[in-house]
Amino acid sequence: MMNLLAAFVFFTRLPFWRICPVSADSFKHVVPRWPVVGWLTGGVMAATLWLGAHFLPLSLAWLVAILSRILITGALHEDGLADFSDGFGGGTSRRRTLEIMKDSHIGTYGVLGLVFYLLFLWQVPLSLPLPLLCTVAFCGDVWSKGCAAQLINVLPYARTEADSKAKVVYGRMSGWEFTLCLLAAALPLVLLLPIKFGWAAVAPLLVFVLLWRMMRRRLQGYTGDCCGATFLLCELSFYFAVVLLWKLF
Repeated sequence: MMNLLAAFVFFTRLPFWRICPVSADSFKHVVPRWPVVGWLTGGVMAATLWLGAHFLPLSLAWLVAILSRILITGALHEDGLADFSDGFGGGTSRRRTLEIMKDSHIGTYGVLGLVFYLLFLWQVPLSLPLPLLCTVAFCGDVWSKGCAAQLINVLPYARTEADSKAKVVYGRMSGWEFTLCLLAAALPLVLLLPIKFGWAAVAPLLVFVLLWRMMRRRLQGYTGDCCGATFLLCELSFYFAVVLLWKLF
């Protein structure tokens, strides 16, 4: 339970830290519980969208829903995407890429990455009807976090613990942690997503493989920024896939 509490403390800005003190060791085990946190962040997005759409145009309600998650997470994942874009866009070597990603200043690639990501995230799903968009918002958040979490199983950490931003090196998942991660990520797809949209779950897996190859080639590992960027890009691909299937069927 302490590891789960640590995950909510780490991945959100809500005052879960007031419940009780969390040991530093617990933060090494937060990634397998990331999809569980997605039940909260994705649920808030879906609920905000549903309520907002009763008072606002769908485009504005969806924008407010996106902002609600950014506020809950403190733009943690968006910061990772910006640093990832800067590092892989401006770096030509492992050392230089890691240096750029650690720099707190955002560069041109980071700005462009965020702008295009947010534009796609806001516009792509708007063709979906409200009930389906609410379901996809919840399922996409949880499933994509489950996909991104697998980075810690397939790559080593690219920095030392002392050099990491969070001063934490995540441990690889044990068998039961992998099972927990998979169940938490897949359960919404099974229970809530209409069967004909099930193939959309493949898109984040393909994006994950592509990003994994990029990280292995350039960094020979991953960083926390890589995890955040992977989550957001996997989620975006999920929206693209659902919209494509919606148009086809």
